[in-house]
Amino acid sequence: QVQLVESGGGLAQAGGSLRLSCAASGDTFASYAMGWFRQAPGKEREFVAAISSGRSTYYADSVKGRFTISRDNLKNTVYLQMNSLKPEDTAVYYCAANPEGNIATMHYWGQGTQVTVSS
Repeated sequence: QVQLVESGGGLAQAGGSLRLSCAASGDTFASYAMGWFRQAPGKEREFVAAISSGRSTYYADSVKGRFTISRDNLKNTVYLQMNSLKPEDTAVYYCAANPEGNIATMHYWGQGTQVTVSS
């Protein structure tokens, strides 16, 4: 069982920045595939970004060039740096993990953190 705890959400103005953090449990974090997803009111959850154990990164087209995913294996933490925020980025952001390293499928999810971007 992997525990994921997100932090760093909040309110930002359009054009501003926020950094989300996700702390994961486990002794083999370096081998985890990690991802960020989001769900806006009335919409389905969607993929935002992912990072493999080898630090390959993947982004949704809607955030490419604005968001950066990274990981610190010593701290068992994955980050999502969000720049040039837009009102349409408003959503609950979820951290996800696959300890088996398959980046296409996430097995564990955090509780979510709210991000609100005002215009």
